[in-house]
Amino acid sequence: MAEETGKQGGKPDEERRYAVGPMAIAGLLNRVTRPAMRGRGGALARLALDWPEVVGPAIAAVTAPDRLSGGQGGGTLTIRASGPMALELSHLAPELIGRINAHLGRDAVARLRFSAEARRGVERPIAAAAAPPRPPPREAVSRAERAVADLPEGPLKAALARLGARVIARR
Repeated sequence: MAEETGKQGGKPDEERRYAVGPMAIAGLLNRVTRPAMRGRGGALARLALDWPEVVGPAIAAVTAPDRLSGGQGGGTLTIRASGPMALELSHLAPELIGRINAHLGRDAVARLRFSAEARRGVERPIAAAAAPPRPPPREAVSRAERAVADLPEGPLKAALARLGARVIARR
């Protein structure tokens, strides 16, 4: 008699393995992420994660990759850009395509399309990208000033004192 299986065309019940107890997330990660990473979705996900590295922090603060679609010879990447940045970036398209393809390691993008939509946080101005840091405590400032006391007066000494105060405050 033929072996019975739990599912049609599956493994016999004795050969199936079931997880009992906690499992390492690394064992499940590939199974969970594989559908999202198929085809161009993986390239878009990778690009979205590394966007500031690829285009620089100033451009990344007002843009975001949205869609990657297209044919065999490279697709079209749609980039959301706030306000007039879409027009300005269209002049940089060849350079951006080069950076994007170099980052992905293949010619995944042949054309850029800019969408001047203000959604998903892209509308924030560059100045609002980071909140101003809190001033360091007075004790950190005085320690940093003592450390640079032997330097000649000037902008370098002041900059080093400010940097030193922030470093001391983080310890």
